[in-house]
Amino acid sequence: MNASYNWLRAFVDFDLTPAALRDLITSRTATVDELVPLRADLAGIVVARVVESQPIPETRLTANRVDAGGPELLDVVCGAPNVAVGKLYPFAASGTTLPASGSKPGLTLGKRKIRGFLSNGMLCSQRELGLGADEDGIWELETDAAPGTPLVDAVGGGDTRIVVDVLPNRADLLSHAGLAREIAAATGLPMHLPEIPAADTDALVADAGPPPSVDIAVQVDDAEGAPRYAGRMVRGVRVGPSPRWLAERVEAVGGRSINNVVDATNYVMHELGQPMHAFDAAKIGGGRIVVRRARPGERITTLDGVERTLDDAMTVIADADRAQAVAGVIGGADSEVTETTRDLFLESARFDSRRTRATRRRLGVSTDASYRFERGVDFELAPFALERLTQVIVAVAGGTPGPAVDVYPAPVAARSLDLRVARVARLLGDPVPAEECARLLGSIGFGVVAGEEPGILRVAVPSWRADVEREVDLIEEVARLRGYDALSSDLRPYRASTVPEAPLAATSRRVREALVAAGLLETRAMPFVAGSADGYVRVLNPLAENEAHLRANVLESLARRAEYNLTHMQGNVRLFEIGAAFAPAKPGELPNEEYRIAALIMGARRPPHFTENEPPAFDEWDAKALGEMIAESAFPRASVVLSPVGQGDTLWAIEVDGETRGSVRRVPLDAPVWAAPAFGAELRLATIEAGAVAPAGENVHGGTIAAPPTRAAVPRYRPLPTTPAAERDLTLVVPTTVPAADVERVMRRAGGDILESLAVVAEFRGAGVPAGARALTWRLTFRHPERTLGTKEVEGRREKLLRTLESELGVKQRA
Repeated sequence: MNASYNWLRAFVDFDLTPAALRDLITSRTATVDELVPLRADLAGIVVARVVESQPIPETRLTANRVDAGGPELLDVVCGAPNVAVGKLYPFAASGTTLPASGSKPGLTLGKRKIRGFLSNGMLCSQRELGLGADEDGIWELETDAAPGTPLVDAVGGGDTRIVVDVLPNRADLLSHAGLAREIAAATGLPMHLPEIPAADTDALVADAGPPPSVDIAVQVDDAEGAPRYAGRMVRGVRVGPSPRWLAERVEAVGGRSINNVVDATNYVMHELGQPMHAFDAAKIGGGRIVVRRARPGERITTLDGVERTLDDAMTVIADADRAQAVAGVIGGADSEVTETTRDLFLESARFDSRRTRATRRRLGVSTDASYRFERGVDFELAPFALERLTQVIVAVAGGTPGPAVDVYPAPVAARSLDLRVARVARLLGDPVPAEECARLLGSIGFGVVAGEEPGILRVAVPSWRADVEREVDLIEEVARLRGYDALSSDLRPYRASTVPEAPLAATSRRVREALVAAGLLETRAMPFVAGSADGYVRVLNPLAENEAHLRANVLESLARRAEYNLTHMQGNVRLFEIGAAFAPAKPGELPNEEYRIAALIMGARRPPHFTENEPPAFDEWDAKALGEMIAESAFPRASVVLSPVGQGDTLWAIEVDGETRGSVRRVPLDAPVWAAPAFGAELRLATIEAGAVAPAGENVHGGTIAAPPTRAAVPRYRPLPTTPAAERDLTLVVPTTVPAADVERVMRRAGGDILESLAVVAEFRGAGVPAGARALTWRLTFRHPERTLGTKEVEGRREKLLRTLESELGVKQRA
């Protein structure tokens, strides 16, 4: 949302600087992303009065002395024919840089001698300042500003554009009135609509004869697509350039001045948040406006000059013959207002948000109007905005307005909520008196009265706050309006919740904490990918056609994030995401959904240090350790085993209590040659099956959760050992077809309770080792918790291990 600083000041007479206003809006309402000074290139231009003027012989030049507000008069040579003593003009002193023109940089003025006369700058025309096309002479100012006054202060244009990041739920902030309401509440100053400058009636008389009289009837056949439609005729307008004040308002928010009628519709849209449209009434066939569904294959040429094909899911504004506008999105070229227009039909409507969004996506066109209609325009605003637009058009284009039409077959009922003052204190941690709650909410348009019971306020929600639906929304408003910095920073005593943490939430929390502690960063990507027709679920109404499918696994999203980092020369990536992956279900059913955790690592294992040339990169063993950490964090009391796979990019399968729930794999990327390989691990936490009913409290997605292993996740205390350990190294000749994990499983089973731990410490291939095998050295640690193990007992258990390995796997000790 682009807002004008000067325009906001016309609503609320505050004395805040643009920077202070930015901080106020950001702290209380919405984030201000940027302040953009407008016409900063005019900062050096001031108002000057010509005190003396004489012609320079044999030239068209004049030698002038001007008062530019300084201690002395300045000599200035000018070639314009309209220099007059006593008049005020824009003046650029030597050393000033004039505004740039197109691709040409601005000219920096210096002191010059012209025909023997010194010139200390120049008197400027509108064209030289980029403020108009007048080339007949210098710009004679109609102002009572004193010499030396900055030009932008004397004639306007020195505005600041405020770029506000408005969240989708706050459609009321997509207007100057909405932002001004918040500013008035924060400053305690009154708010009012800006005055419209008086019209120059002589300039608004039509050129020839009385204007034609046209009557337009309104018929709404699609009340679902247009729940409210208001309009009126204005006869006898004169379409032409906008007055300066109107053009400045439109341009201050990033628009382009077109003509006085179109600018008036844009003015009201940015002022009140109600998109408006003006039709040339003479081009409305049959004298009738019909709001209806588009006919399949119906075509319309829109205002951008593109011919578009419509379908019956779209709402159009039509006349008796054809569509004249796409409702909520864009007008049609056939009824566009031009300089020959004399009669207008003005439209002020409320179009359905979902229909507008779907239409905009299908047509591939986005406008200021569709942006607002998609987020929801106030149902009660249409007639008021119509009156405001009529006022502006009569002021800038003349004309005689006719009676207004307002088709509103199903009025939206007013809403009220109860606010418990005790609940406010409980949620915010600080008591807020009922009187203060009422004052704060009333300052932004809520109606507040005492409820039927003590300690309860009855709050009427204004029509423009569709986002306020529950008591907690009112409490959020109280906190915001009071100021988050006003809330106490004291820690409250810990109160154990009586509601147990959901199993899936607890699992996600444990895994998240473990991965963050390991140095990974969490991402929150949208679950959409390019996908294909095979194995992917297509979205019926995708946000973008290049990402029209739901992802089949979470590592897909992480891979795209890694590629994005590589395009920005960032090759060290550590990311994870906890989210959903989707698989096709039966036709007509919701897709099957799995709640998963995935992590991706790539690049240097640790930061660079002067003690080594280059830190080592992550490899498949780091990925295996990552997979083990994820599984053990998710299911801390389950048996976690990683089994080698070696098929394609998959390296290990992750088994939890004997069930395969994920894998560790190489992640193929579209990567430059210098990039290190990427590895990832992905684990299924829960399955949500399409179309079934979930146990209460376990799933918010509408399916059945296949629960994770049910072993208790309570940490168990185990005392530190007090008896000595006995270590033995065992070198085995293991066929390459036998995974080391299988050897480990057999040894753990055969070793019994006294085998405390074992690990591979060396691998050897080559001389002395048969072909098709490798030598693996294991370090075994034996320990009894209550007594010291004897040598005979340890050796006996070692011999048992060797016999079991040979009989089950064909693995022998290396000679």
